Amino acid sequence: MKKVLFLLIGIFFLSALNTESKAQLMTGVYEQNINQGRKPVPYQFVRESDVMWSKIIWRRLNMTEKMNLPLYYPTIEMEDRKSLIQLIMFGIKNKSLTPFSTDEFSNQLTMAEIDSKFGAEVDTTYDVDPETGETIPIISKKKANLGEVKELLIKEMWYFDKQRSVMEVRIIGLAPIRVYYRDDDPDQETARYVRLFWIYYPEARNIFASQPIYNENNQSSQLTYDDIFFKRRFSGYIFQESNVYDNRRIEEYTTGLDILIQSERIKEEIFNFEHDLWEF
Repeated sequence: MKKVLFLLIGIFFLSALNTESKAQLMTGVYEQNINQGRKPVPYQFVRESDVMWSKIIWRRLNMTEKMNLPLYYPTIEMEDRKSLIQLIMFGIKNKSLTPFSTDEFSNQLTMAEIDSKFGAEVDTTYDVDPETGETIPIISKKKANLGEVKELLIKEMWYFDKQRSVMEVRIIGLAPIRVYYRDDDPDQETARYVRLFWIYYPEARNIFASQPIYNENNQSSQLTYDDIFFKRRFSGYIFQESNVYDNRRIEEYTTGLDILIQSERIKEEIFNFEHDLWEF
């Protein structure tokens, strides 16, 4: 009887140790599944008749700045983490996101066109076959370097909802920008900027909400890319606003420090408009 009892106790401890070792292999301590099946926070319904004022602006982000680093890293895709551009490209290749050529979201781009903007085109070189002595073509394709995507454009609409008496902002689209140097510029004196494509942000929210990002303050409290954009946890400057002059960019009519001053002026105008609606 005692032998049977000791045998049962031994089996119990072995199964417990085996279960613990499997859990540790999966996550180290516990299994993280907080973002599995997570959905984005739904927008408040807005009627056209309730929008008494609106303005469209375009914002530019440098993803290598400290506050925006969660958007840029990791530059090498990891098993449990993806950078913003890695996630977007994953969505495009799996048909859940549609790339467009402009922020009007009318003309779709193909993967071949996107690869061309990345410089990842098919290249043909020729070599001599050592056995036959004949010249043979060698076809190779350069791989897109996603780490070159260091900037991001954001198109957004600010509006005042008189039904709820609130000023709100909705992101309309995102456009990643490739920053690179030509091969004939070894000293990297002149950076080149290529806008790759636009994606319609509401279409991307589901995939953004499912991807966790690194939270340096607390790794047990995971954020997603949708949290970053929905909660406005990024830093950038306004470089364009809707205007009568063909929506021209600020850099088209001013230079240098005046660009940032003009950007701050636009931001202050939005703040003052909301402030002036109230009477004290």
